[in-house]
Amino acid sequence: MGEYSEECLRTFLKDQGQLFDEPVAETLEEAEAFLEDCMAVVVDSLEEVREYFEESGADVDHMTEEELEEASEVFVLPDGTYLIVEG
Repeated sequence: MGEYSEECLRTFLKDQGQLFDEPVAETLEEAEAFLEDCMAVVVDSLEEVREYFEESGADVDHMTEEELEEASEVFVLPDGTYLIVEG
């Protein structure tokens, strides 16, 4: 595995339905290729999630931390970090 941890890839495979109507990947390798193609990022905190969305032009000032964490593009990883995938 390259840029994304196995834990990250497994979480994306398991939870991809929160963002996509149909599966975009079925194996760890497909998940990694997909995440690389859409330039998904892993950040360490909800503050970094907020910063990411602000930098991409999204208006997140009114969003609570809970709302940010529940955004369909945000995948909470078991180690406490966050995967952001723009579909």
